[in-house]
Amino acid sequence: MVNVPRPQGSPQEGPQEPVRLRDDPDFRRYWLARALSTTGSMVTLVALPVLVYRLSGSPFLTALVTALEAAPYLLAGLFAGALADRWNRRRVMVVADFVNAVLIASIPLAYWLDVLTVAQVLVIGFLVQGVATFFDGANFGALPVLVGRARVAQANAAVWTASSLVELFVPPLAGLALAVMNPASLLVLDALSFAASALAVRGIVRAMSHRRDARAPLRPKVVFADIAEGVRFLVNHAGVRTMTIVGAIQSFAGGGFVALMVVWCDRVLGVGTSGLRFGLVFGAWGIGGLVAALGLPRLLRRLQPAAITLYAIPVSAALGVVTALMPTWPLAAIALLVWGSAYVLVIVNSISYRQQVTPEHLLGRVNTAGRMLSWGVGWTTGSIVGGVIGSQLGIRPAMVALGVFSFTGVLVAWTSPLRRLAASGDPLRA
Repeated sequence: MVNVPRPQGSPQEGPQEPVRLRDDPDFRRYWLARALSTTGSMVTLVALPVLVYRLSGSPFLTALVTALEAAPYLLAGLFAGALADRWNRRRVMVVADFVNAVLIASIPLAYWLDVLTVAQVLVIGFLVQGVATFFDGANFGALPVLVGRARVAQANAAVWTASSLVELFVPPLAGLALAVMNPASLLVLDALSFAASALAVRGIVRAMSHRRDARAPLRPKVVFADIAEGVRFLVNHAGVRTMTIVGAIQSFAGGGFVALMVVWCDRVLGVGTSGLRFGLVFGAWGIGGLVAALGLPRLLRRLQPAAITLYAIPVSAALGVVTALMPTWPLAAIALLVWGSAYVLVIVNSISYRQQVTPEHLLGRVNTAGRMLSWGVGWTTGSIVGGVIGSQLGIRPAMVALGVFSFTGVLVAWTSPLRRLAASGDPLRA
């Protein structure tokens, strides 16, 4: 079997892996776990806001569901990353998946017992994402160790390709299912997907963490010092810092848009909250994500990561405004498809770059800090602001305003060190 050569001077990251990811049984298990979990999560992405909207009829409470997807990162993200860098990453991922399986299962159980409330749905949505921050902290560090840094972008592309295919097919099917099933019952699929993901991760043989023998004993003071070390790396690394800021601005606009999507489909596009047309609008984003995931490895052979962000972010900003202005659901679905390709390209490129340039012992901390700032802060505040201005000004004006705001990310990117990094011959240069 042909093995991947290691760059001279790079740290050893366990046994050499097969060149092709599909020939690596451990990566196949990892990939299966992510695909299964994404399938269930996409069902919940559609079903949970519909459930709150049907229970409450409130645009603000419906938008709050989206805000709660990222809000836990503001509270636990930094701690989750620091602890995940100390603990066994495989164990953290397995436990987190099993805990979330139980939490999600409580919603259909309460519905069947006729005791389900909006408050319970919101609380469970928050708790599930809180547990997921620990999974993410371990996952961000596990992948570079599992596949090697040279294959991080390829591995992320493979995972995002699967996710995009799921986003393509699952929302239309979920929309059809919602025509005959209560959204609470549909969440059983997400609970099962979490359990299946845990079993797949548990089957991974190769290590996903390096030994931590020299680490200081775990105490509050030490944890805060670990967090500070990760944040310092993020702030001092020009590429990681700038991509995080740009990601936060894009996530603000994206979070506000997604927070209003259910109401947008119902009141603006006139497709209701179930059925094939509703599902197709939600699923269109997945096609764009698929294009981005498949295209990233090819783009990285021609462009630096910084250049990809510079070119993709203005396209994403413009398409956010265009999508909000679409007058019919078919045009809206097409615009979402194209917007999704630029939007997801910015995300996957940023994550891959961060995983490549960050030292192994900082992977969990730096990546959860970046995700906390770009997704946690941006997505959460965007969702809340979207819900507020959507209730006050109307759904479409709110979406247009959010899209216009995303152009500040273009300004930040093009006046930042990314221009220097894009011209550099070294893609990993700070």
